[in-house]
Amino acid sequence: MIWPFGSTGSGRDTESRESKKKPISWVDSLGNPDEAPFGPAKEWAPVVLFSLVGLGALQLYANYLRRIPGAAHVRPSYFRNRSLFGRVTSVGDGDNFHIFHTPGGRATGWGWLRKVPTKKQELKDRTIPIRIAGIDAPEGAHFGRPGQPFAAEALEWLRAYISGRSIRAYVYKRDHYGRIVATVYVRRFLFRKNVGLEMVKAGLATTYEAKTGAEYGGLQQVYMKAEAKAKRKRKGMWSGVASEYESPRDYKTRWAGFEDNKPSN
Repeated sequence: MIWPFGSTGSGRDTESRESKKKPISWVDSLGNPDEAPFGPAKEWAPVVLFSLVGLGALQLYANYLRRIPGAAHVRPSYFRNRSLFGRVTSVGDGDNFHIFHTPGGRATGWGWLRKVPTKKQELKDRTIPIRIAGIDAPEGAHFGRPGQPFAAEALEWLRAYISGRSIRAYVYKRDHYGRIVATVYVRRFLFRKNVGLEMVKAGLATTYEAKTGAEYGGLQQVYMKAEAKAKRKRKGMWSGVASEYESPRDYKTRWAGFEDNKPSN
């Protein structure tokens, strides 16, 4: 006989039977979306994200912010594709000088948070020699050879123009002296100036005359026009008697022939 008022046990049995009969929707059958398999992914996501950020930062440093200590460390992938930014530390001749590489410039702290060395002992084996592409300045006196006219003027002009300044060098190759051949730009009174072109305009350099291996960065005709104008205005090396003029290339060729024919002791 069934107790008219029911009982706790029978009530549960009734509810159980009713719940079994109640249909379940397909959405409920999918379960909680926050549960597996997305739970472990959420736990690993920060680790993967931080790893990717770290790898990206490492690549940024290696490719753009790593300081290059010398010409031998400039990778071939830089040639004709990349540039070097640095502070001029010394000028050795009318068409070459040394820079201390400062990647990123002031934006990465160089010159205010990070010191740029100035003393010789601090700079030893830490600079990059740069040969200005596309031009040839008068040869100075060295290796027992006398200097050409206007060699001293070219050297002093270049020192005054770029010494202690930051320059941008678009690199082409490494020459047989171990220097980086590059087109060089410097900021002068807020204007971006091509250093080699300005030397040619001043009559203190010629367009490079080598038959092979010359690098102009697509500016050979620009240099030649500037040279012709300097000649007409008789600037610098063009101010003397034309018949007495000897180009830097002819000068080097003459002395090379003289040394080849020099009798050995």
